[in-house]
Amino acid sequence: MEKLAKRSDARVGLTPNAKRKAVSNFLLGMLYLGPMLFLMSVFIFYPILKTLYYSFYSTNPRGVPVLFVGLDNYINLVTSDSFLTSMKATFLYVLYTVPIGVALALFLAVIASEKLRGIEFFRVIFSSTVGISVAAGSTIWLFIFHPSIGLLNRVLGYAGISPIAWLTDSDWALISVSITSIWMGIGFNFIILLGGLQSIPEDIYESATIDGAGYWTKLFRITLPMVSPSLFFVIIVTVIHSFQSFGQIDILTQGGPAESTNLIVYSIFQNAFIHYKFGVASAQAIILFIVVLIVTVIQFKVGEKKVHYQ
Repeated sequence: MEKLAKRSDARVGLTPNAKRKAVSNFLLGMLYLGPMLFLMSVFIFYPILKTLYYSFYSTNPRGVPVLFVGLDNYINLVTSDSFLTSMKATFLYVLYTVPIGVALALFLAVIASEKLRGIEFFRVIFSSTVGISVAAGSTIWLFIFHPSIGLLNRVLGYAGISPIAWLTDSDWALISVSITSIWMGIGFNFIILLGGLQSIPEDIYESATIDGAGYWTKLFRITLPMVSPSLFFVIIVTVIHSFQSFGQIDILTQGGPAESTNLIVYSIFQNAFIHYKFGVASAQAIILFIVVLIVTVIQFKVGEKKVHYQ
C-alpha cells in the first residue's frame, strides 16, 4: 500500500515533502485569514442568517420569535400599500441621486484635473463634503430648507417667487432629500474620479494633440473611456449607498409627509424599533438585500462591457 501511495504521489508530482509544504502553506494562509473570517462571520454572515430566520417568524416586543408564519411576512409586505409606496419612493430616490450625483462629480473632476494656477484650492472645496457627517450635513440643509428663514426661500423671495415648503410638501420632500444626498456624496465621488483622471498617461494626450484632436475629441475619445473603471466603481457604490440611505431621512423628514420619503431602510427602522415588528422588518431587509443584489448583478452584466481597462 505504501508503494502504491508513493507511486500515486509521484504521478501527480507530489512528494511527501511537497505535501507537507502545501499543508503548511494552507494552514499559514488560514492563520492570516482567520481574524478577517471571524469578523465577517460575526458581523456579516451571522446577522444575515439571523435576519433570514426572523423573517419567517412573528416576534414579541422583545424580539423573541413566538410563532412560525412561513412566508406570511413576505406576502403581507408585497400586498401592502405602505411597503409598495416605500419601494416606489426608494427607486425614485435612487433615480434622482445617482445620475445627477455621478454626472456632477465627473464634471467637477474634469474641471479640477486641468493644470491651472490655484486649482488645488478648488480640489479641496469640491472634496470637502467627505469630512462632513450625515448628521451634520443634514442639519445644515435642514436650516437651508426652513420655510421662513431658510436660504433657498429667501433667494426665491428676492426673485419674486413664492416660498416652497421643501420638506413638508409631498411633491418637494423627496427632491429636497435627494439634493441633500447629492451634496453629501459628491466629495467621495469627486476624489475617486479625480484619481482616475490623474492616472491617465500624459503621452496619450500629447499624441492626440499632435494628430490634431481638439478638446472635446480628447474628452470623449480618451478621457471618458480611460476613466471608465473609476466611473463604473463610483456608480456601483453610489447605487448601493442610495438604497441604504437613512440618516438624512431621519433628520429632515422622518419619512413624511404622507410617506413620500419613507425609504425602505427607514421603513425597516420604523417596523423594528418603533412598532417592534422584528419579523416584518427582517423580511423587508431580505427583500432589500435581494433587490440590491439584482441591481448590482445587472450593473455588472451591462456596465462592465463598456469599461475600458488599461
